[in-house]
Amino acid sequence: MRKLMLLFIVSVFIPSAKAQWSDNNALYLSLDYNLGNYIGIDTNINYIYNETYSFKIGYTGNLRTPKREPNDFSSGLPGLFTIGLIGPFDTMENYHIGAGRVIKLNAKGSIRANLSFGIGLTTIKEATNWQKYSGYTLDKNYSYQYHRYQTISLIINPKIEFPLTRIYGLSVSPMVQINKDRTYFGIGIGQLLGVLRKRGTRKTSAE
Repeated sequence: MRKLMLLFIVSVFIPSAKAQWSDNNALYLSLDYNLGNYIGIDTNINYIYNETYSFKIGYTGNLRTPKREPNDFSSGLPGLFTIGLIGPFDTMENYHIGAGRVIKLNAKGSIRANLSFGIGLTTIKEATNWQKYSGYTLDKNYSYQYHRYQTISLIINPKIEFPLTRIYGLSVSPMVQINKDRTYFGIGIGQLLGVLRKRGTRKTSAE
């Protein structure tokens, strides 16, 4: 009898609690591909309370061709084989937290604006001190060094989210990262996966 009662609690109470939790909360992963003055990815764990307030924690990793790269720089390998994947690169990474306000753009909740602002610990790495080799070499024709430093950034990242189902959706998001040394600006196109929105309300027989 006790096993039967335990089975009843597990099969009835726990799914009910889960449904009640998802009626007031959303918890999901987002992964964006960024394109701007740098290119890269932005991934976050997102939480929305009562379809109104949003919180997130995440990582952004972006890179670009070095701004100080000499015009005649060569990696020593044909571009056909490297497809632009061989460095050097300037990189800009962020570990960030943010908060914001969610605005539903339709009654169903399948389109919403997630207006998020936050701060991030930014690591910037840039190729500097370019020195041209004087002799013939089959390798790259310049030596260089990386300069690495950290700063704090303001993150402005409003998103338009499209929760297509309760567990999967898409997003479009302009992003600006501002600090005293560098500014990133661009747009991200991403995917959402997790508990995205509450269940649709069911009509009663009286309706």
